[in-house]
Amino acid sequence: MDTVTRSIEELRRLFTVRMCWTIAELGETLKRPVVSVRRLLARLGYWSSFTHNSRWYTLSGIPRFDRDGLWFCGEVGFSRQATLSATLTHLVDRSPAGLTAQQLGAKLRCRCHGILVQLHRQGRLQREKVGASYVYLSAEPDVTRTQREALQRHRALPTTLAAEVAVLALAAFIRSPEASDAELARQVGRQSGVTVRAGQIQRLLQEHDIKRGGPVRQPKRSRP
Repeated sequence: MDTVTRSIEELRRLFTVRMCWTIAELGETLKRPVVSVRRLLARLGYWSSFTHNSRWYTLSGIPRFDRDGLWFCGEVGFSRQATLSATLTHLVDRSPAGLTAQQLGAKLRCRCHGILVQLHRQGRLQREKVGASYVYLSAEPDVTRTQREALQRHRALPTTLAAEVAVLALAAFIRSPEASDAELARQVGRQSGVTVRAGQIQRLLQEHDIKRGGPVRQPKRSRP
């Protein structure tokens, strides 16, 4: 076995111990310069993270991407779109009615307001002010038009939930506090048979001063 082949096998073995590494860690462990480690990774195929300034690496066969094309190794995020900017435009393009910075941040588990502003200035995303937030829309004219129409329909829906639906929503949050607003909205919508939006869930939690990771009290039904 030649030196390069041996190094490749050593590198592959490291990723069976841990699923993601920084280049510096790999170089130190393999006792090789960073340039050499990059060449070895290229031979195996790899993904670099869209979070943490692309510092983290994993082998191409390791991630199990979700329907948004995302995979997380702890707090480190990887995307089929490779970069954060490409991931943001991809998610916005696929969204039915656009997405806010808060919604995108929840999906990507990182702050992305600054880069969204840059993408808008570069003409790679459109946006529309809704309440106190901007909703980011696709730059593709046909997609933008469809998203704006959907956004108008959403605006026509009530901003608050009926009492019985709110109870279901709070109970769903207690069961799954890690679920996103959109996931809770889908779950409660299936239970109640009514249309529930992520924004309504968000507003409900704000009204009850409920924060993810904080204490949650069992909801009580109001007496008639």
